[in-house]
Amino acid sequence: MKLSKREFEVLQLISYEYTIDEIAKKLYVSSHTVVSHRKNLFVKMDAKNMAGVVRKGFEEGILMTGRQIPS
Repeated sequence: MKLSKREFEVLQLISYEYTIDEIAKKLYVSSHTVVSHRKNLFVKMDAKNMAGVVRKGFEEGILMTGRQIPS
């Protein structure tokens, strides 16, 4: 599956338990933009909820334990 750079950043921040508003501030975008990226993640990763998105991120090797929180 091919994620955009921004979708990957959003996924990574979600995996570190950042909220939508925190992600928006960190990435200098609106919360509506973050919600759109989340929706794209649901579709691209064929998941029903964020737990499923994060699980599939680890299963596909997109996310790995021990990575630094993005700055």
